[in-house]
Amino acid sequence: MATLVDLSHPLVSGQHTYPWLPAPEVTEFLSRDASRARYAAGTEFAIHQVLLIGNSGTYIDSPFHRFADGVDLADLPLERMADLPGTRIDVSVGPERTIEPSLLAGHDATLIGGAVLFQTGWDNKWRTAAYPTGAPFITRATAQALVDCGVWLVGIDALNADDTDDPARPAHSLLLDAGIPIVENLSGLDRLPATGFRFFAVPAPVQGCGSFPVRAFAIV
Repeated sequence: MATLVDLSHPLVSGQHTYPWLPAPEVTEFLSRDASRARYAAGTEFAIHQVLLIGNSGTYIDSPFHRFADGVDLADLPLERMADLPGTRIDVSVGPERTIEPSLLAGHDATLIGGAVLFQTGWDNKWRTAAYPTGAPFITRATAQALVDCGVWLVGIDALNADDTDDPARPAHSLLLDAGIPIVENLSGLDRLPATGFRFFAVPAPVQGCGSFPVRAFAIV
């Protein structure tokens, strides 16, 4: 029997993902009390307004996030985000921050046309002061190896696919230039098998936008 595994952090009003970007704001646009005047007796609704940066919570980057001529969220093909054969690569052992190409060894046959999810264990620091700094990241060489392998999506359970101290952002540049979307701030990857699952991370199809939160999940 298939099992659904939620791999997303909840979006919480006032909770920062990046300390230098605004936190989401969830406010009540129409209260239940006020709505009663619009509907039949005993019928009420609440309508909320959400103001957020696209890079909030668990989110996906489309090529437009990095490149002006790249596809945006509305044009990102569903087959790049949904029902992908998944490979989880555990890189949580050891003190190293870098995710090197050697960690892909033995996975080549399963990577083509699939989602590669790097389990670093950094999600255990979510909602702590330690989360935004010193996170593991994908090196330039590893990003190139992923492109060469023909992967269709890359995910990580840490703040960013790149070292945030490197302004060149080589992993984003190489992956997004190849049309490979990136999902960041995943959670609970340790609940997945190494292979044999299907991965989904679909955002709202917002035109002219490069990044947006997703409800990432897997079917095991």
